[in-house]
Amino acid sequence: MNRIDASFRRLRAAGRAALIPFLTAGDPDIETTHELMRVAADSGADLLELGVPFSDPTADGPVLQRSLDIGLRAGASLPRVLELVATFRQASQVPVILYGYYNPIFRYGVERFVADARSAGVDGLLVVDLPAEEAQEVLVWARPAGLHVIFLLAPTSSPDRMQKVLLHAGGFVYYVSVTGVTGVQPMVIEAVRPAVEQLRTLTDLPIGIGFGIATPEQAAAVAQIADAAVVGSAIMRIVDAHRGTAQVVVEVGDFVRRMSEAVRDGRRGGGSHGAA
Repeated sequence: MNRIDASFRRLRAAGRAALIPFLTAGDPDIETTHELMRVAADSGADLLELGVPFSDPTADGPVLQRSLDIGLRAGASLPRVLELVATFRQASQVPVILYGYYNPIFRYGVERFVADARSAGVDGLLVVDLPAEEAQEVLVWARPAGLHVIFLLAPTSSPDRMQKVLLHAGGFVYYVSVTGVTGVQPMVIEAVRPAVEQLRTLTDLPIGIGFGIATPEQAAAVAQIADAAVVGSAIMRIVDAHRGTAQVVVEVGDFVRRMSEAVRDGRRGGGSHGAA
């Protein structure tokens, strides 16, 4: 069983939602990214989302754009990112989702990339600029390899669009809580709730919410209505503030721990939702 599926099944049995922290590979450097992955896993991350640096990250706001640029300059190429996952996998079974853009995968070669990603211990792919209708060249290799391809849905997604995306989705559904790029607008839970309720009628996949989750209170609110809270820019702001110091690992670990506790407490306060 894919580690993503196993994690959501375990969490469902425990009546818990998941915390999915995002980290940029190579920010501030490859070695520190490994330490950050380790401390996030040890501090309560249920899954990890690892950003693959790209020169034109159009879906990302200024915090992640700067972080991805630093990752590029640190040499976090796609092969180095896969090596990083393989190193992490030696000590942890926390699921890893690669977040990135299609160009590096295309240049690497889709078939070879999927094989190498599986060998490294990757569990899912989130290719933000590859819509579901155009993803067949990835799906045709990822599905037999047991890798989930995760797709985004947004407030602008119509019911028809939701159904089309759900035909191809695996692992979980990533619902973008705000329009625009990452890390700019705060999430408003009451604006998200109707869409999540609608998604529940269309799929048995777990539903994760991301973009705009920056505080434990917001993470707890997400846990009341969804199966996972994805936290990215808030973590990379901490990296930005402490980059170049030993304190960066401690600060990220403390923040992930607080967010993990909030997700657990939020689900206890809001009841349990189904996740296949």
